Amino acid sequence: MAAGEAPIKQAIKWIDEQVRDNPAADRVTLLDEASRRFDLTPLDADFLLRHLAARPKA
Repeated sequence: MAAGEAPIKQAIKWIDEQVRDNPAADRVTLLDEASRRFDLTPLDADFLLRHLAARPKA
């Protein structure tokens, strides 16, 4: 991950990698892990939840 990159962008990349590696992964669990791992604000976590909900499962 690039130094100085926004935490939300890092979280999106991380979640995308996790889903690519394991398409059956639970999206809510990934969101929770990303929120802690990247110290996301509640607004960022809400955005990610909507971002994940809008994407079709593989």
